[in-house]
Amino acid sequence: MSERVPASPRAPARVRTVGMGALTAVTEQPRLAGPLSASVADLCRRLRPQVGARTAAGFDEVLRRLASPLQVAVAGRIKSGKSTLVNALIGRRVAPTAVGECTRLVTRFRYGTVDRVEVVRTDGSTQVLPFSSDGMIPESLGVELDTVSHVEVYLTNAILQGMTVIDTPGLGSLDAASARRTEELLAGGETGSDGAGGDDGVGPGTGELDETSRNAVAGAEAVLYVVTQHVRADDQQALAAFTAATANAEAGPVNAIAVLNKADTVVPDSVDGAGGDVWKAASLLAERQATALRPRVADVLPVVGLLAESAESGGFTSADAESLRLLAGLADEDLETMMMSADIFTAWECDVPAGTRARLLERLDLYGIRRCVDAIRRQPDITAGALRRVVLDASGLEAVRSRLDTVFAARADGIKAAAALASVTALADSSNDPVERSRVHDAIEVLLARPEAHQLRMLEALTLVVSGAVEMPRDLTDEILRVGSNADTGERLGMPGAGAAELTEHALERAGWWRSFASFGATPAQGRVAHVVHRTYFLIWQQLRGSGTQGG
Repeated sequence: MSERVPASPRAPARVRTVGMGALTAVTEQPRLAGPLSASVADLCRRLRPQVGARTAAGFDEVLRRLASPLQVAVAGRIKSGKSTLVNALIGRRVAPTAVGECTRLVTRFRYGTVDRVEVVRTDGSTQVLPFSSDGMIPESLGVELDTVSHVEVYLTNAILQGMTVIDTPGLGSLDAASARRTEELLAGGETGSDGAGGDDGVGPGTGELDETSRNAVAGAEAVLYVVTQHVRADDQQALAAFTAATANAEAGPVNAIAVLNKADTVVPDSVDGAGGDVWKAASLLAERQATALRPRVADVLPVVGLLAESAESGGFTSADAESLRLLAGLADEDLETMMMSADIFTAWECDVPAGTRARLLERLDLYGIRRCVDAIRRQPDITAGALRRVVLDASGLEAVRSRLDTVFAARADGIKAAAALASVTALADSSNDPVERSRVHDAIEVLLARPEAHQLRMLEALTLVVSGAVEMPRDLTDEILRVGSNADTGERLGMPGAGAAELTEHALERAGWWRSFASFGATPAQGRVAHVVHRTYFLIWQQLRGSGTQGG
């Protein structure tokens, strides 16, 4: 058996304390995304003894979700390569990519102390299944699909300690039931164990909640939408539905990005300005798609999911590296002819066995093979590990991960807290007790007055500006995006690498400018946004003065 080339190591996240139920999760106070999430959790704990049983059960579910990693739904059209991208993000080839039973179901990948597959039925019961011999979810689940709510996959991957990934059937699924399952899970129909067995310290699920409460507290919190070369009207509609379902609130650039998958298939001559370069063509096309999909997404990035999966899930082996060396040694005229099409690549007579070439096509396609052969010819002694890095770089996955960190991870505290507050508000509004409603709403108002709650205002301002609901000059829009979209203080201020003194001075200057703009140059709508941005800069200035560091 060929040796698998190890993927690059990632620092493991801290493991949260494992609890045994909703009440345990309440009392143990597990690690949360940040200070704002902690404030919302504290609000729920303080109010829980003062509300009715139904609302208290809802608070327990809110606390469970606050203590869980950010839930990111990977959505898009059928056959857009969602599952391949999921495997790449997880770092393990476990999600089936061929059309089958599992591709018609919502599948949630989350951290667990033991690898296992759980089929969650609509009645809340579960069935544990073994992985197939190749380490993937079994092709057949052995149950009637009509009785299945979704599939839970628990993996020991450290990556999943910080992010739960939800693979969806997506747009254009084979049947209406697949679309219904996606809608129910994202928009609130989550049922079943949701981690029974204590893997994530959140307890047995939402069985004690009524339907209204479940609808108030369930749903993915962020969306990674997968598109191909042609954005269609139903892509727009599906993306709107997905983002609106997250957090039970209108979503957009705050918690949604898109990727142009299969970027290697873009024909350079079809994109003006590409200069014959495939990746340049894909990047330009992604920029145009970003314009078409706004305000629903923060950005569109090109990616080659197949290469990303091969590089990150161990699919690229040392034997593959040796096969590529043989290809690199072929005569230029033979290799150029072979690279004209996949059929010619496998049928051409040469010293590399046809079966070996077929495997390379399956793992890398012609684009990845070309990139590897060029790397070998430039550096004949390149190692298998370095070739794996070439494949990863060619995939564009690192840029996607970086953007995920910017849009999702850096905002996880605000995103999760906003979703939790929306759920708390919905629970209060649906209460039949006016005293209870008043008590909860008063507590929310007190929380929103705290400094740590300001990021919610900033996230709201971001959405208003990028969506076009509040029009701003382009340079001010770019500034709002920058200051509201980064974790590092230097990046937020547009001065990466600058010293603390310089950053402090600039933050105070911009705070003053935005305050003046709000008072003397802005429309009423612009003024409301400007006051938020002014407050953001002022808080950054206070932080810099207090810490004397550049950290964000």
